[in-house]
Amino acid sequence: MPRSLDEILASADRLADRFEAYEPAPGDRDAVDPMTALWLAAARRATAERDLAAAVVDARRAGVPWKTVGEIVGTSGEAARQRYGRHAAR
Repeated sequence: MPRSLDEILASADRLADRFEAYEPAPGDRDAVDPMTALWLAAARRATAERDLAAAVVDARRAGVPWKTVGEIVGTSGEAARQRYGRHAAR
């Protein structure tokens, strides 16, 4: 059933107010569904991987050798080049 723009905006405002007023109880952290926790962890990992790839690109543009990049990310320079080289080539 279509709603008017005013109804949609009013609903969004009510939801924003509820979100801003929410104060989690001490037990709320334990109430996270395991699938939600898994999804959130995967999303954090994806963000970290994007940040790491961008940092590798910046480091390579600054002249940091692959060997050093590998040492910092916990692998060999060749493995770092294989994993991040396509990003650094852009």
